[in-house]
Amino acid sequence: MKNDVLKAIHYRRSVFQASFTEEEVSKEDILSILEAANAAPTHKRTQPWRFVIFRKEGLQRLGTELSRIYKSVTPAEKYTEATEITMGKKATQSNVAIALIVNYTGEVPEWEELACTAAAVENMWLAAHSLNIGGYWATPGLINHLGGFLNLEENQKCIGLFYLGHHQSEAREPIRTPIEEKIRWEE
Repeated sequence: MKNDVLKAIHYRRSVFQASFTEEEVSKEDILSILEAANAAPTHKRTQPWRFVIFRKEGLQRLGTELSRIYKSVTPAEKYTEATEITMGKKATQSNVAIALIVNYTGEVPEWEELACTAAAVENMWLAAHSLNIGGYWATPGLINHLGGFLNLEENQKCIGLFYLGHHQSEAREPIRTPIEEKIRWEE
């Protein structure tokens, strides 16, 4: 594939925390990734994406909160201490965790602002990929309980955590069914 943009789109993959190295992701790279997010399409220019960036001790606080939430919302018959520990560890297995937030303005249908924010996340993923930084968009049910911790306003919702880290994973071929199975031509 000759076009670098199309190549990045086709070869961008989730890179999970277990593949991350200890190398720090610089603030400069984080800001470059977030600037790419800020270039996402936005209906009526509402720019609904918001981010809370966790680094260093912030990751520890996030991990502690995720463990606390798991313990408080999980029914006793489903609760395990191992899962509680794992929930907290996931946050600290990366150099950076970014809370992904939709700021619903009421100016357009909610689904449009959700779609814009998802487009911003894809831009983040592509920017991270271009910097050889791995990314993973996690959507555990616990995010529905992060509002107070993140100081979210009533019109805001966390839609995931985006984990970033340097990695040494090998590029892998995309695994997708043919596009012909997903389209219909009307001419």
